[in-house]
Amino acid sequence: MDIDIIFKAAGVGLLVAVTYVVLSKSGREEMAMLLSLCGIVVILLMIVGRVSDLFSYIRASFGL
Repeated sequence: MDIDIIFKAAGVGLLVAVTYVVLSKSGREEMAMLLSLCGIVVILLMIVGRVSDLFSYIRASFGL
C-alpha cells in the first residue's frame, strides 16, 4: 500500500489549518470557512482516484 497519499492529505490539512487560524485571527472568518471547504474538496479529489482504482481491482479480481 502506498502511504504517499496519507502524507499528501496530512500536508494539505496542516497547511489549511495554519491558514485558517491566521485568517480567523485577522477577522476574515468567511474566507477561513471557504478555505476549509476548499481543503476538504482537494483531499476528496485526491482520494476519489484511489477509490476508483480499488473498485476496478475488486471487479477484476472477481471477474465482474
